[in-house]
Amino acid sequence: MTAMTKTAMTKEEVKSSSQMRVRQEVAPVESTPTKPRICMPSSRMFNRNAFRGGLYEAQDILVEADAVDLICLEPGKSFTFKESWLKRLLYHDVSGRLAFLNPGLNKVDLRQEYDLFVASCQFFWDILYINAIDQWREHCKTSVCWIDEIWAAAIPHFKYWLHALKRFDHVIVGHSGAVAPLSNAIGREVHWVPGAVDTLRFSPYPNPPDRVIDVYSVGRRIDAIHRELSTAAGNKKIFYLHDTFQGTADAQMYSHRQHRDMFANVAKRAKCFMVAPGKIGDREVRGQVEIGYRYYEGAAAGTVMIGQAPEIEVFREMFPWQDAVVHIQPDGSDVLTVLAELASDFERTAAIGRTNAAEALLRHDWIYRWKEVFRIGGLPPSAGMLKREAQLAHLAKIAKGES
Repeated sequence: MTAMTKTAMTKEEVKSSSQMRVRQEVAPVESTPTKPRICMPSSRMFNRNAFRGGLYEAQDILVEADAVDLICLEPGKSFTFKESWLKRLLYHDVSGRLAFLNPGLNKVDLRQEYDLFVASCQFFWDILYINAIDQWREHCKTSVCWIDEIWAAAIPHFKYWLHALKRFDHVIVGHSGAVAPLSNAIGREVHWVPGAVDTLRFSPYPNPPDRVIDVYSVGRRIDAIHRELSTAAGNKKIFYLHDTFQGTADAQMYSHRQHRDMFANVAKRAKCFMVAPGKIGDREVRGQVEIGYRYYEGAAAGTVMIGQAPEIEVFREMFPWQDAVVHIQPDGSDVLTVLAELASDFERTAAIGRTNAAEALLRHDWIYRWKEVFRIGGLPPSAGMLKREAQLAHLAKIAKGES
């Protein structure tokens, strides 16, 4: 096998120091069996965009909770050119053959049998990377393709290579609005599994730090609200922490674990956390409303999430508690008033943060999503999954003040 696997990774690469610290204070996870039963490729060796940090975090959670052969794919000399070439031609390939070409990654030969093959993809075109693994279908009893971000308006553009999904026994997407159109396009059932977060990494409990940041904003923002907050910060009324250049999510990470640790450590020191529906203001999504990752991250960090909640039923099902999001007008006209009201009512603000953190631990950790993936794939949850669930439940009690 030419690509790096889990067995070649160091202990520090599998578990970040912050996660280990929290787990030692709650309950340690027993080691998983040494023989892998899950085969999962990853593009972490060459795709280091910050927006992929959440996906790699999800992969890390499964590696910790089960016996996983994490295949870290490696680019060959022709990768950059060949991948770019394929992406351009795929949209016009009436033959449908290009979807099965290796985009220049080093070939991987599997040496054992697995119960489950998991292709966890950020975007639809990431399924090209799977072509570097020779005869994966013959070595895996069941296969799942999980595409995190796919928009309904983009599906017609994939018409010449949607058939590549038929190689998999199960197809999962992270956007609820894409389930029906993708199901219709490929003529089979597509499942929805929402985003999540490593809540043990993001949780401020059991030892909450001081919240010294008044408002924290990451990624896309609404200009009118940003202007109001920037003015207040300029007048030294608030500490407003935000991105200062475009394309922040496209920035290259040195390490996805260090990036997620940094993000989590800042978020759990923020009083308020800006949220808005996924890709807000992007005309390419054609009005599709989705739950962005900021909601999971802000809740897990125990912040007061301020902004707008997605006006879709699945959001109300995922975040059913009161004050999950404190609404702010998109024109920014009431943002300073809302901040002042929150600052003057410490009990309400503290209660919102505790509830957000506790509910995230009980609902929005990646382990719950992996259990659903396993259910879809017909696999029982592992002992490591159940132990992590027990950790999350215990920490949620601490957040609620019950332990």
